[in-house]
Amino acid sequence: MTVLVASDTPPAVRGMLKCWFIEPRPNVFVGAINPRVRCNVIQYVLRIAPEISLLVLAADNSAQGFSIEMYGQPDRRVVNVCGLQLIAEKWDPSSETACELPST
Repeated sequence: MTVLVASDTPPAVRGMLKCWFIEPRPNVFVGAINPRVRCNVIQYVLRIAPEISLLVLAADNSAQGFSIEMYGQPDRRVVNVCGLQLIAEKWDPSSETACELPST
C-alpha cells in the first residue's frame, strides 16, 4: 500500500497519478503498487513538476509497518524518535535523532 500526499499538483500530474492510484481527497493518492513502480512514479512526478512537495507513506517491514519519505519543500518534517518515524510540525534540529530513556 502506498499513500502520496502532494501539494499544488498540476492537473497533468494528477491525471497521470490516477492511472495507479485512487484520489479519495484532492491531492491525496492511495494505491497498491510495488516499490519499483512507486520509485518510477515519484521520479516522473518530480521531473514533470519539480516545485511539488510530496509526502510518501509506503508499506515496509519496519516496526511501524510503513516508511515515510518527503520530497520537495514540505512544511513538516520526518523526525526519527527511538526508531519510530514521526511527523513534526515544529522541530529543533539538534534533537532530531535524540532518544531519551526514562531514568529508573
